[in-house]
Amino acid sequence: MGKKERKMGLRASDTRELVFQNAKVLKSQLLGHAGEGFKIAMSLLDSGRIGIAAQSVGIGRAALEEAVAYAKERKQFGKTLSSFQLTQAKIADMATNLDAARLLVYRAASLLARGEKCTKEASMAKSFASRAANKACYDALQIHGGNGYVREFPVERYFRDVRVTEIYEGTTEVQSLIIAREVLG
Repeated sequence: MGKKERKMGLRASDTRELVFQNAKVLKSQLLGHAGEGFKIAMSLLDSGRIGIAAQSVGIGRAALEEAVAYAKERKQFGKTLSSFQLTQAKIADMATNLDAARLLVYRAASLLARGEKCTKEASMAKSFASRAANKACYDALQIHGGNGYVREFPVERYFRDVRVTEIYEGTTEVQSLIIAREVLG
């Protein structure tokens, strides 16, 4: 194993380079056939994107739950944050977008489980869910104010952890290209 990467988020999961020097692989140990590695890797992207979409929804939901609890407890100007319309609007948008993201994940996962083509749906789920979760974490941090910026509150970690969901398994921009390609034929 190579060096451990020092990441901004997802610190509970190690990311390391794998180094193979003079490695020999028996034919019986090959996955697929020699020279087909790229094709095999590409076939796994849909399921990976669905997984990232589900991860995004989970992180976003955790941020929403923290924001709701904090908004009900924290008082400003003699009222809880939850009584302010701007806070209510943020929470309503977070809940709506995360629910829509969850449904996109379910649709893509259902297609995958049935063995049907789901490239477009996987990309839609990953793109929408990662953007919804990033926005939810941003808004949860905003609701927490200065407290959201300190490590004592979980939203700080969610904010760091969610960022990568718009990057790995294909960036949000790449997902747009895939969706357009699938829609346009």
